[in-house]
Amino acid sequence: MTATLQQISDEMGDLVEGAAESVLRVDARRRIPATGVAWAENLIVTAHHVVETEDDISIGTAAGERIGAELVGRDPLNDLALLRVDADLQPASFAAADGLRVGNLALALGRPRQHVKASMGIVSGLVSPADSRRRRRRLRAARHKRGMARRHKGRRARWQRQTMRDIGGPGLVLAGGAIQSDLTMYPGFSGGPLVGADGKVHGMTTSGFGGGFGLAIPIAAVSKSVTILLEHGEVRSGYLGIGVQPAQLPDSIADSLDQDFGLLLVSVEAKSPAAAAGMLVGDILTALNGVATEDVDDLQIQLAQLAAGSVVSTSYVRGGVVSEGSIVIGAQ
Repeated sequence: MTATLQQISDEMGDLVEGAAESVLRVDARRRIPATGVAWAENLIVTAHHVVETEDDISIGTAAGERIGAELVGRDPLNDLALLRVDADLQPASFAAADGLRVGNLALALGRPRQHVKASMGIVSGLVSPADSRRRRRRLRAARHKRGMARRHKGRRARWQRQTMRDIGGPGLVLAGGAIQSDLTMYPGFSGGPLVGADGKVHGMTTSGFGGGFGLAIPIAAVSKSVTILLEHGEVRSGYLGIGVQPAQLPDSIADSLDQDFGLLLVSVEAKSPAAAAGMLVGDILTALNGVATEDVDDLQIQLAQLAAGSVVSTSYVRGGVVSEGSIVIGAQ
């Protein structure tokens, strides 16, 4: 048994050494530096939330060198930023998509200072955007039960005050899904690689979603974001031109739609896709493209996945009646 444990320990150390050269320090905020992963010889992926400045970004290499970097673009919905350097980096070895399973061992690597650091854990969950929607619905139901008592006392539940001005706000919503693990995310680890027992990078770790979980953006979502950022310099999310807040549906409508909440339109921008589609302040959007819109995150995820110019169906409540319509998705 001792020999087996020693062998596993040595092999884990070898994995860290093998990946270390591609793990970089990212200095782009006043607090503790963060981590990045060499995507290509001159490209680095890191977490969007750790890039607080765009004018004075520097990269620390495994060899102790300090080089300047420029921001190529950001994907806030996946908490990803892409940097470019004038140097020859050692790209990481990336895994094929969907290479991890629940129960697999994984390592999070970080370089918040000069030397690489590691944290080990078990993959505890694979979260898709659909999974996160179902999880939010369960949380909403629990909050609603607690909120009923508060409203009877004259206070509005916190979820009723959630608002947004379409896509592009500060919220991070796991647009590309996530890998959840029980490993410890130490300060400065955000933007670093999640390495599997095969020695390959399966995702980019982040603490930007909060909740105390060790999360990583899957490599498929990272690759998609990098491709879009290299082509456009930004992630062009779908746009409706509305401001919304969650609203509870009347019981009869909730029963017929099998959902408890919709999104109340509190503003409609002039000459926006929503205005062109005839949507009005006071409408309650219940579905977009056939997918329920019960909270702001549902809408953000939907818009992040819809191409500008596409025509999609809408379902909304107006005057106590459920109506159907369509809208042409704009770009933002």
